[in-house]
Amino acid sequence: MVLGAEGGDGTGYEPSGRDAAMDAALAALYGSGRGDGGRRRSGERSAGLGASAPSVARWLGDIRTYFPGSVVQVMQRDAIDRLGLSSLLLEPEMLEAVEPDVHLVGTLLSLNKAMPETTKETARAVVRKVVGQLEKKLATRTRATLTGALDRSARISRPRHRDIDWDRTIRANLKNYLPEYRTVVPERLIGYGRAAQSAKKEVVLCIDQSGSMAASVVYASVFGAVLASMRSIATRLVVFDTAVVDLTDQLDDPVDVLFGTQLGGGTDINRALAYCQSKITRPADTVVVLISDLYEGGIRDEMLKRVAAMKAAGVQFVALLALSDEGAPAYDREHAAALAALGAPAFACTPDLFPEVMAAAIEKRPLPVP
Repeated sequence: MVLGAEGGDGTGYEPSGRDAAMDAALAALYGSGRGDGGRRRSGERSAGLGASAPSVARWLGDIRTYFPGSVVQVMQRDAIDRLGLSSLLLEPEMLEAVEPDVHLVGTLLSLNKAMPETTKETARAVVRKVVGQLEKKLATRTRATLTGALDRSARISRPRHRDIDWDRTIRANLKNYLPEYRTVVPERLIGYGRAAQSAKKEVVLCIDQSGSMAASVVYASVFGAVLASMRSIATRLVVFDTAVVDLTDQLDDPVDVLFGTQLGGGTDINRALAYCQSKITRPADTVVVLISDLYEGGIRDEMLKRVAAMKAAGVQFVALLALSDEGAPAYDREHAAALAALGAPAFACTPDLFPEVMAAAIEKRPLPVP
């Protein structure tokens, strides 16, 4: 509460004006917190969110007026969890009032199949706003980091004359500088690989769409769209629960990708990896990123054999327990340990770290495990 009522906190002060409005907004969600167990005297303003979209929409407007954005997002999530307001997210007027964030997008995606047509366009607008914000934040650094990694991985030690990287060659041979001739004798040439007509690397994003992975699905879809926009990377995006869906042809629009997912259901990692494995044509130039909490409902031993087979063929295999800012995730520790034993450590990754993880995989160097 913002301020206690008379006798509530010993101040004898009854909030009014802006303080009273903030107090009411908090009480509607968290209860009054007063010594009378939340009951109010006759004539006092009432608290609580009625089971209707208009009252919730008004409350959403109030909290956006009186609290900073970070607090608003926490209160929205608490309202959905504590008061069971998921069904009201199907109302257009409520969606128009809500403060969009990754968690709200996850909730909307989980309700996608139940969403009436009158709400779908509003929901897509909310999702598109969040996706746009994420792309703006993540795209530039991702492209720069991976372009550098691709260039480094393409350098060759015996280049043709026209492919020599003279700047790096000179720096690598400064110890061979001959003062009398004012020149460097290059013992080792460094060059760029000739640009191929096809992509230099292939990336397969294999995303668990079980309900607990909602935020990861959002971030992975945005990163998938960013990777797909790079001509030097051929990107495939696969989502799975007990079924497998290839959404690669929708990667030009991450909003379409997100609405192509179906959060919830079981998990069959083995089936998903079998599909991804069947699409690999250049193992030595392929990075497979499995994003899953590893709670496998399929055949565990076959799943591990597939990972081992891909790694033996030269695939760079990355296992992310989560791709989000939500902190330490819940995951199957036994399966994570089994992957680590195969040389594929499983770890949670923040969106900020993801470009570095991908760069390390592309260059075939140790992953920056947090």
